[in-house]
Amino acid sequence: MKVLIAALLMASLLPGDPPEGAGNVKVDAGQGTRTAFVNLAGSNIRIRGDVKGGTGDGFRVPRPCWYEPGPSPEEMRDRFTKGKEAANRARIDEPSRLGFNKRFEDKVGKPGRWWTPAYNEADPNHVACMTDLDPIGVFVPPGQTPQSGITIEQLAQIARAALTVPEHTVKLNPDAKSFVNLPTWVWLEGVGQPRRTVTAELPGIMSVTLVANLQDVKIDAGTTADRAEVNESGCGTVGKPYTKGGTFSCGVRYLRSSIDQPREKYTLTVSTVWPIEVQEGVVPFQFAPVELDVTRDVPVGEIQSNVEPPS
Repeated sequence: MKVLIAALLMASLLPGDPPEGAGNVKVDAGQGTRTAFVNLAGSNIRIRGDVKGGTGDGFRVPRPCWYEPGPSPEEMRDRFTKGKEAANRARIDEPSRLGFNKRFEDKVGKPGRWWTPAYNEADPNHVACMTDLDPIGVFVPPGQTPQSGITIEQLAQIARAALTVPEHTVKLNPDAKSFVNLPTWVWLEGVGQPRRTVTAELPGIMSVTLVANLQDVKIDAGTTADRAEVNESGCGTVGKPYTKGGTFSCGVRYLRSSIDQPREKYTLTVSTVWPIEVQEGVVPFQFAPVELDVTRDVPVGEIQSNVEPPS
């Protein structure tokens, strides 16, 4: 009987669906091993902004579970003493129910709130993290934060994990194949808006907004400096599209053929760099920039010329 009542009590404590507009924002970075998710459970945190229509960089919240400010003493008491679940527990084991509810009755009329557990369900470490938290929650006097209570820093980390940036497409000229000493122009398409924002908020308690601005483009030729010269002087934020007769200032000049490379191609990598700022300085540190890499295969041949001997 005690095992059954304990199971019913624990089932009632499992976090339910967040309120309308709250967490439960799922973000899939789609970058293989860099896949990142934000899928909040048992949380009142609201996340809005640029969390969809792009890709993340695999950032993870260091501690994927926490306590959040929750019900008043009266609300917590009513949660466990009223309704069908309470009636079912009373029928099964009334003495155990009364003993269990005493912890809530004792707090009625006292200043403070219950802080209840929440977690990032998508993080595989959340199960181990939750073993350190009381599944019911902890009662906290006004103006205090419990151990493992959510902080503004952790809220910023949640926003950082949810942030996405556009996944760009690399364009080249020449496109299908380049040649030794021939400039290969590089530019990007699909970058979209160069400014991305995410806000994570516990309504009425605290809020933090992160802003990421596209800063520049980085090019990796996929080989050593003696085999390729990289020119980034005119890349700006989206590279430089090819123009006939234009000045080459963003791209690669390969100095040797790719015939001796794996698959007879160089692997060119173009990265967009998005530095992140915490608005209004609510968190006294900076996050590392988001860097999104996209690769292209570049076969490089040698121009053959035939020299006719003088007649």
